[in-house]
Amino acid sequence: MAKPRPPETLNSNASCLFCQIVAGEVAAKVVFEDAISLAFLDIRPLFAGHCLLISKEHFQTLGDLPDSLVGPLFINAQLLARTVQEVMKAEGTFVAINNTISQSVPHFHIHIVPRRKGDGLRGFFWPRQKYEDVEMDAVHQALLSRTKT
Repeated sequence: MAKPRPPETLNSNASCLFCQIVAGEVAAKVVFEDAISLAFLDIRPLFAGHCLLISKEHFQTLGDLPDSLVGPLFINAQLLARTVQEVMKAEGTFVAINNTISQSVPHFHIHIVPRRKGDGLRGFFWPRQKYEDVEMDAVHQALLSRTKT
């Protein structure tokens, strides 16, 4: 496993818990590490095996990540999801990112949670709603106008 880079070479935030983990100042049960990311067991897991994959550099949200890290981080998330599923003998995984809302540590991280049928998690953890036809069309057009390249 690669050694953590010295904090002075990273975009870091001294008051950030995850930056402190990257710097080796706070202990964590690390399960994966490479030059750009670190994964460790969540201390308040949904289920045993629930991991957090973080960028070693301090970026608050997915939108803050530089383009050069997006692909490599998601390749690592894919690897970790496969590993968690296999090791925990799970039927699948739930992979999630919070951006600001519900983000208890303001440092980009990906949750990788082992899942089994009947494990008690429901949908996206909150009630889902239906669109009104007109509302769905308006949202569709607004998003489409901003995502066309």
